Amino acid sequence: MIVFDLHCREDGTRFEGWFRSSEDFQDQRQNGLLVCPNCGGDQVEKAVMAPAVGRKGNQQLARPLPERRPVVDPGQDAAVATMAPLSDETKKALVAMAEIQRKVLEKSRWVGGKFADEARSMHYGETEAQPIHGETSIEEAEQLIEEGIEIAALPFPVAPPDAVN
Repeated sequence: MIVFDLHCREDGTRFEGWFRSSEDFQDQRQNGLLVCPNCGGDQVEKAVMAPAVGRKGNQQLARPLPERRPVVDPGQDAAVATMAPLSDETKKALVAMAEIQRKVLEKSRWVGGKFADEARSMHYGETEAQPIHGETSIEEAEQLIEEGIEIAALPFPVAPPDAVN
């Protein structure tokens, strides 16, 4: 996998994209599969980014590398997923959803990894109820729901405030 910093020429949004290869990026771009997560525009291009610099030969890794698994050829019978370019109607719907999420998040407080604790604290009356957003595991989210605490997943990924480019 390769990660590229991407840039939307329509609204200036900068975001990351992960691809199997540079050719995969080009194919997706030419087929209209790359869209800005902020405005839904398809004028997405690679942004200038710092090169990934490898470690020196005398430095040790912080942790051992995971064991490599053999690459398996799926063969001729494998199904191939194809995607058509998004329709204008779908693009408009995605842009509208992104705008709604943006407005909701403006009135919400980022709590990071403390999401489950903060949600419980408000639910049980220990702190004043207010809109929050953050991160939690699927297991923790399921426990919150079982406890009767209303939560919802956001339709689009949210970067923590201190991690935004």
